[in-house]
Amino acid sequence: METLQEIKRHIRSIHNLSQVTRALEAVSASKVQKAQVAVLATRAYTHHAWEMIVNLSGPQGSLHPMLTAREPVRSVLVVLFTSDRGLCGAYNQNIIRVATEYVRRLGVPARYITVGRRGRDVLWRLHADLIAEFHGLPAVPSLLDVSPVARAAIDEFLEENVDEVFMAYTDFVNLLRQRPVIKRLLPLCPSKLEQQAVSEYVVDMHPIGVSDYIYEPDQQAILDTVLPRFTTLQVYQAALEASASEHAARRMAMRNATDNAEDLLHDLTLMRNKARQQAITSELLDIAGGAGALEQSRTGTR
Repeated sequence: METLQEIKRHIRSIHNLSQVTRALEAVSASKVQKAQVAVLATRAYTHHAWEMIVNLSGPQGSLHPMLTAREPVRSVLVVLFTSDRGLCGAYNQNIIRVATEYVRRLGVPARYITVGRRGRDVLWRLHADLIAEFHGLPAVPSLLDVSPVARAAIDEFLEENVDEVFMAYTDFVNLLRQRPVIKRLLPLCPSKLEQQAVSEYVVDMHPIGVSDYIYEPDQQAILDTVLPRFTTLQVYQAALEASASEHAARRMAMRNATDNAEDLLHDLTLMRNKARQQAITSELLDIAGGAGALEQSRTGTR
């Protein structure tokens, strides 16, 4: 059993740790509010933009290489979104596990672009083919922050280094629930959900059919301009979803850590009180024993 001094030191360290976790929870609560506003503000526009560009891959799919599916698929690229820091529960582990399992079931060589240090470090340890890594994005990234990520993915696809490009990120459902998902970024065409590996994590990407579009000045010029921008928009939305999910997960993890610290402090306080009572009882017994021995010695002398 720990001594009274050891218990007191333990209480002080747990108390200091609870103050840190409480502060981190407050910071994450502030960041997740901003990230939630950003992700909800852009989600509808991004969804309709995706529907439009995927509808372009119908009979006009051969007009642009970003709309053309390649068969057979010989290699893929995965853009993996993780966090730069830890202390966010199982957030990073879940998305990394889903991404690596998805690639394993595809059964083709995979290359990776990582956004976040945690994913980069894990892929390095796994000796994966990592072609680019990005980190240091703000709590609410801007379109300019993620443009290099999208540009690297588009270049890999257009140069035919890979035949498909996927995004692996955590979808923000609410403050208590975040879901790891896989979404195909390129080529921009519908896919059959039942044919996807780890289909329980794959986003259903069937758009609503529309009639043909009217292009001005011409179809090719519009596609050359719009498709890269809308593809970048999809990456931007994934970055916002991942950022909101990260801060929500960190807020919940820090809240749980604070609650556990308070429970531990309660238990340690009881242990300290018991140890103190035991020490006082021992001192009283020593005093009583000493007084009894002194009284016996005095009686024997007489």
